[in-house]
Amino acid sequence: MKTAQDVVSADLDYIARKIGPEFQAMSGQNLLILGGAGFLGFYLVQSVLHWNKLSGRRPISLTVFDNYVRGVPDWLKAIEGDANLTLATHDITNPLPDDMGDYDYIIHAASIASPIYYRQHPLETMDANVGGLRYMLEYALSQAQKGKPIKGFLFYSTSEIYGDPTPENIPTPETYRGNVSCTGPRACYDESKRYGETLCVVFAQQHDLPITIARPFNNYGPGLKISDRRVLPDFARDIFAGRDIVMLSDGAPTRTFCYVADAVCGYYKIMLNGKPGEAYNIGIEEPEISMANLAERVTAIAKDEFGYSGKVVFQVSDDKDYLVDNPNRRCPVIAKARAEIGYDPEIGVDEGLRRALLWYSGNQEAEDK
Repeated sequence: MKTAQDVVSADLDYIARKIGPEFQAMSGQNLLILGGAGFLGFYLVQSVLHWNKLSGRRPISLTVFDNYVRGVPDWLKAIEGDANLTLATHDITNPLPDDMGDYDYIIHAASIASPIYYRQHPLETMDANVGGLRYMLEYALSQAQKGKPIKGFLFYSTSEIYGDPTPENIPTPETYRGNVSCTGPRACYDESKRYGETLCVVFAQQHDLPITIARPFNNYGPGLKISDRRVLPDFARDIFAGRDIVMLSDGAPTRTFCYVADAVCGYYKIMLNGKPGEAYNIGIEEPEISMANLAERVTAIAKDEFGYSGKVVFQVSDDKDYLVDNPNRRCPVIAKARAEIGYDPEIGVDEGLRRALLWYSGNQEAEDK
């Protein structure tokens, strides 16, 4: 893999192989992805269409809803002519269109997930995670009442719902209840996701609906725009601009990083194999590395692959809230996902970072809204 397209092709083949049975279960049925133009939509959408072409089976019919507030990405423009893909402009914070079709599977991934952006748009963030979710849950209920019940509904929560866990709760299992501020600068995201989970559990229990919940842990890779302002895109911007990598912290906080191809496999497995009303951590358990170590790994890969000659420098952000409520450690327990849904991530962090940088090498421009 030497080009961005090589990376994407290899990843799509990997996803199709890993979750062929899940895609086969959706064969000939209708899937709706909300927020399909975002980071996770990159592989959620393309993997379905890729499987359609490879399988020889009845295709999955895919509809994408998005408000395209950060623009229509080039990758989505490139595939919009696919016969099994329908693109619709809709803001999930508004009531659903009157001409809503019948869907067998629904993925609610419509949310602002980058801290820089959700702090700029806190009300919109909460509206998508709560009001938009409620619209979709009511839709699922109405389908059941009409005798057209959905077969799977996945809500994207976040590992942020755990807040800053106490040391004895790291690695963190799904049973941990969280240590979260309800008034801090991240609260619009954290608390609306927590409430969203409550909505999902209540609808699953009271109305016997197949609603499941994903808690992503630091996903990265293709689809995460270089303008996103999260840590790896920021590093990539510095690398391909020929600048030193700038760390806006002391580099001490630690994370585990899950490559997006593995994560997407986990998300489809939750929707198809998960238990109603249950949440599943999706990430990797090791290595848990510091931000400083992440920068070192990225620098080494960039030197090998691109002849990068920069170094890592440490600065203080001009944003006084930049690190407020930022967890010191984040590392999941994924035993539940392994046992109950067959989640089995394989791509190690160094290989994942290499693929990510190769992808960024061919995707150095993106809307910065």
